Amino acid sequence: MSDDRQPSIDPSRDGAAVPPPRAATPPPEGWKRLAANALRTLPIGRVWLETRSTGAPLRLRSWLVQRALGLNVGVYWPVHPSSQVNQWQNVVVGVETAPGMMPGCYVQGAGGIVMGDYTLVAAGVGIVSANHVPGDARRSVPGRVTIGSYCWLAMNSVVLPGVTLGDFTVVGAGAVVTKSFPEGHVVLAGNPARVIRTLDPATCHRHRNEVEYHGFIPAADFPAFRRQHLTL
Repeated sequence: MSDDRQPSIDPSRDGAAVPPPRAATPPPEGWKRLAANALRTLPIGRVWLETRSTGAPLRLRSWLVQRALGLNVGVYWPVHPSSQVNQWQNVVVGVETAPGMMPGCYVQGAGGIVMGDYTLVAAGVGIVSANHVPGDARRSVPGRVTIGSYCWLAMNSVVLPGVTLGDFTVVGAGAVVTKSFPEGHVVLAGNPARVIRTLDPATCHRHRNEVEYHGFIPAADFPAFRRQHLTL
């Protein structure tokens, strides 16, 4: 096909012909799609792409710290370098639940911890599933902690061994939860924590994301991962 564009004359260059303008550069969307498809061929790239807009995204820096530097090594969800997770094999986290993803958290899985889906854990939160025996600190007593779905543990709150919290439980900042509230749909505050407000279940929304992960593990693969690697 012939090019019908004719060279123009530029007066500032003594009548020299100016080459016709080049065709516009294609938009970058195509390159972005190619890069995304290439990343999806790598397991870590797929997780990064599919979780980056979720409440528990994989952050490459934290992942490298966990894997390369050995901080919280083995933990299957994103953990901030300043947080600490002990005995992760005893911890089951739900979809988009990542205790310790925020700074300064302490998650102690000695007695077992089970957390539901889409539960938020703020900075400085402690979840403890075993405690020392008064009078003999050499010994400890385990107590499984169960936290439901769509809960929110606010900054510097603490959940102690043996506690069960139902769905849509909000634990206020600095609260210390010493007993169970299995009915959920409550706001807790204080030390020891008590109910300061109840939530209408009709106003509580159970959202789901199109792509779901338990930490770094696709939801479809999590039952097999749990059987192979976790104790609960």
